[in-house]
Amino acid sequence: MTWTVDELLGPKTPEAAPEDAGTALAVLVDEALHRKIDRASVAVTPVTYEMGSISTGALARVHGRDLDGEHWSIFVKVIQHPRHWPLLHILPEPMATEILELFPWRAELCAWEQPFAGMLPDGMRVPALYRVADLGDDRLALWMEDVHASSEVWNLARYARAARLLGRLNARGARPEVMAQAPQPPGFVTRRFADSIPVRGLHALADDAVWAHPWLAEHAGLRADLLALAERIPAALDRLDALPQSMGHNDACPQNLLVPADAPETFVVIDAQFQSASAVGADLAQLLVGMVHAGEHRVAELPAVQSIIGDAYLTGLSDEGVVEDADEVRLGFLGMLLIRSGFTSLPYELMDRTDDPVAAGAFAERVALTRYIADQTRDLF
Repeated sequence: MTWTVDELLGPKTPEAAPEDAGTALAVLVDEALHRKIDRASVAVTPVTYEMGSISTGALARVHGRDLDGEHWSIFVKVIQHPRHWPLLHILPEPMATEILELFPWRAELCAWEQPFAGMLPDGMRVPALYRVADLGDDRLALWMEDVHASSEVWNLARYARAARLLGRLNARGARPEVMAQAPQPPGFVTRRFADSIPVRGLHALADDAVWAHPWLAEHAGLRADLLALAERIPAALDRLDALPQSMGHNDACPQNLLVPADAPETFVVIDAQFQSASAVGADLAQLLVGMVHAGEHRVAELPAVQSIIGDAYLTGLSDEGVVEDADEVRLGFLGMLLIRSGFTSLPYELMDRTDDPVAAGAFAERVALTRYIADQTRDLF
């Protein structure tokens, strides 16, 4: 769906004049960016995103020139009730019903509210939020700062800095007064991810024809390990629930920790899923593999990244006066890694492109990632 500026600003009142939408945008840009817009230059550019994001209805940049000819831009995210999700129909009916009833699609707004906004340590911030427009039909448009992110590839120093700050965030999120404000019980987010594993991973894992494909035929050992790990998912969830818990980001991949080009020592935190507490260390899971999923890092780099973020995270906890057992942190970290990515990292949709060397290379790298995760977690539960 392509959105116009008028639609993203929300419904007009019955008495509004036709030109009021342009005026509303002019006022918004003036208040947010202190710029006087050239109305004729205004445009909306859609931003691609993964359809697997249940509550994301659209991403776009509204942009143009000001009266001095300088460019301006605002990022707009439409969040929506899961009934609007175009992939809902492929889910088994019980799972679809549960998503419709329980999925907290408005939870992203918590990033700008207490307690989350007050938990962020120095070195982390959320993007400026300029307006929340009610679009009707259980859709909201979040008009926010368009962060011009650095194009530099993440290095070990950046990973360490991010992990240390996540440790500080999680230490603050473990405080009783913060935990008491959680809208969902501990483990809610983790178990919702686990609920999706059958559809996103186990069906293909059980399919002999899939594993006879040339790209998978030589990986019977990986399949056996994944099947064994799948049987341990309930035990893994129980173990994760028994660990110390903390409110955190719940999707702290590098893509959600933006590094502004003009302030590279700061992380701008986006897409926080502040719905329930997770096991201590869980926020490291997406930090570790996010760039491999994006194809920007190789699996061969993961051991060095894993080592440095684990140590830095413990330092971050200590910065806040919290000392956790390193083994428990590792269990929370790798347990969430298994639930989030162990069964769902293989891009089965590429398997019909056997003549495409790029697709073959990408698939082989995901096989290596899945092998890495299985090796890290096979003896944990």
